[in-house]
Amino acid sequence: MNLVRFSPCSRTAWHSHAAGQTLHVTDGVCLAQSRGGEVQVVQQGQTIYRPPGEWHWHGAAPDHFMSHLAMWETAGATDGSETTWGELVTDEEYGYPE
Repeated sequence: MNLVRFSPCSRTAWHSHAAGQTLHVTDGVCLAQSRGGEVQVVQQGQTIYRPPGEWHWHGAAPDHFMSHLAMWETAGATDGSETTWGELVTDEEYGYPE
């Protein structure tokens, strides 16, 4: 588990987790998206889950700092192989729901 802090507009690259990932927003406003889905707004105190192998990204809304607890299982991996990283999220993909 990691506590991750984001500045406004910052976000991860596209990625997936072999055993899935749970995010719990502890402060601010999170934006998250699964490949092919809509950008989701996640408020402080809310929790979301991404199933194993689902490509997704998450980060801070443009007008908020954001912190979340990122939780995932490693299935015994100690070399970082539980996470597969992809391309950077473009500004068009990031968008911000009105």
